[in-house]
Amino acid sequence: MMEIDSVERHLFLEGIFLRYGYDFRQYAEASLNRRLAGLLGHYQKKNLLELLPMVLSSPGVFKEVLPTLTVGTSEFFRDPMFFKSLKELIFPVLETYPSLNIWVAGCSTGEEVMSLAVLLKEAGLLRRSTIYATDINPLSLKQAREGIYDVNELKHFARNYTQSGGTETPTQYFTVEYGLARFHQDLRENVVFSDHNLVTDSVFCEAHLILCRNVLIYFSRDLQNRVFDLFTKSLASRCFLGIGSKESLRFSDAFANYEEASARQNIYRLRAPAVVTRRGP
Repeated sequence: MMEIDSVERHLFLEGIFLRYGYDFRQYAEASLNRRLAGLLGHYQKKNLLELLPMVLSSPGVFKEVLPTLTVGTSEFFRDPMFFKSLKELIFPVLETYPSLNIWVAGCSTGEEVMSLAVLLKEAGLLRRSTIYATDINPLSLKQAREGIYDVNELKHFARNYTQSGGTETPTQYFTVEYGLARFHQDLRENVVFSDHNLVTDSVFCEAHLILCRNVLIYFSRDLQNRVFDLFTKSLASRCFLGIGSKESLRFSDAFANYEEASARQNIYRLRAPAVVTRRGP
């Protein structure tokens, strides 16, 4: 892999932030260096200072660069036991609310959103739910909004769906034509797809469940703390946060605000605010 100079990396990311408002400056160094090296190879540049003028002078080039800098890996019912825990432990609590706001942060191309929508439908919760699916990458959001995938991406769908607690025939949720699978409109009609930057944007809804899985591993510790603070401010009292299997809330500044709803599956519940009682004179 091409070696990335730390000073050049700083200048490159600072330039992107100042020109376009996308902040990658606190992403984990090792992962970011791999992606930056890939960009240099793609554009046949010796270093980032050669690439930077192209990116700053052309929004079109920046749109080409952006997907490489962001994280776009997803899978239907990824980690099936996580979804099984949602269904068995969390949904019974959520069904006590008359309406639900669910935020899938870093939704990528939408596989997790569709997986969640399927289980919500089977639990009778989808029609009273609004799912806010957000990502920094406009190309990923476009595919997520369309709900169309190559059939090869569904090769583990049935197995993962069954392991996650699905109870119906999985193929009833999409149609296949010319090698493409399109998820049915009823799974997408309560989903709001929107651009949102976890690094720079703020609270936009009060959520009963937030999923942000396999995104935080690419962030530095300081940036993780910033995002956890954002989630804490976004959650309704006594509601839930789910993160990835390789991620942890335990060592963050926000951990004291949560209790473990499922330690094995990294699902946390926001503690109720402390009640301050006044003492008489």
